[in-house]
Amino acid sequence: MKRRNRIGIMVISSIFVGILLIPTLIVVPFTDSNDTAKVEETQAPSAANESVTELPASLSPFSIHVLRSKTKEVEEVPLETYVSRVVASEMPASFELEALKAQALAARTYITRHLAQGEPVSENADVTDTVQHQVYKSDQELRDLWGENYKENISKINRAVKETAGEIITYKQQPIEAAFFSTSNGYTENSEDYWKNEIPYLKSVASPWDKASPKFNDQKIVPVSGLESSLGVDILPTLSNMELTKTEGGRVDQITIGSETFSGRQIREEFNLQSSDFTMEVKNNHVIFTTQGYGHGVGMSQYGANGMAKDGKTYKEIIKHYYQNTEISPMSKQTAAITTAKQTVN
Repeated sequence: MKRRNRIGIMVISSIFVGILLIPTLIVVPFTDSNDTAKVEETQAPSAANESVTELPASLSPFSIHVLRSKTKEVEEVPLETYVSRVVASEMPASFELEALKAQALAARTYITRHLAQGEPVSENADVTDTVQHQVYKSDQELRDLWGENYKENISKINRAVKETAGEIITYKQQPIEAAFFSTSNGYTENSEDYWKNEIPYLKSVASPWDKASPKFNDQKIVPVSGLESSLGVDILPTLSNMELTKTEGGRVDQITIGSETFSGRQIREEFNLQSSDFTMEVKNNHVIFTTQGYGHGVGMSQYGANGMAKDGKTYKEIIKHYYQNTEISPMSKQTAAITTAKQTVN
């Protein structure tokens, strides 16, 4: 349900900018219904103090070919090593182990789905190392990034990957669009309220843990002249008449300024706001955007996942909360299909 609100007056704080990109939606069949039950037979947990600086090659049924954006070279990486480095690049290593496991499932689900769709970057590369697909850093880049904390961080992330190896998230036996973002405004967003497509498992759910995120609140200040030029409207004469509707997730759905109407997503992207949950105030010839949350809001909140983990929730509970009515399934059938396809191409 959408509700109508007048724009509130907010207080100026610091300026921060953020935006996340999303992959496209394509659904392809994979596992059968009998596969899901196998997931209950998980590997025995590693000891809490076990050092896992390298993942066994036997964990990976195939390799991923990553096009490095800076060098334009293609790096070949075993699947689970690729997943580990994506998790290391997309989520803070300081997060709880169960949150890292949930991120590992999201990363593994994404790459499995992408490969099966048969949309490689080139003849030699499956994906890039950017947000166009998933952010990926090499082992050396992670060593440079973490310094003396490298061994501790990579061991923790590799443990999360090892203890979830071979698991993906499915909906009706199909791998899901495993969307994720940094921080919610207290609720996630329905997919159809931010994207064009309604995706049944990407529905608005409560995420109160995000209020502890350092990215929960932000402000962005834009000159009135800049806003008017970008949107083609006159702000001051219509300030008292600005109205907006909100989505079920509490973000701006539509905002009307004078005779022009814009979506919350349009405003967010035009002015690089952290979130589409924003209010506006005009002061001293500037427009002050005050936002809550960081990212598009669809799917799993990373800070929410970490908060759930701190509350004692397992990665499976995290996945089931943010991806409604999904299952955690082994990737056995799609492994065979992808391996065959890769062998044919190579």
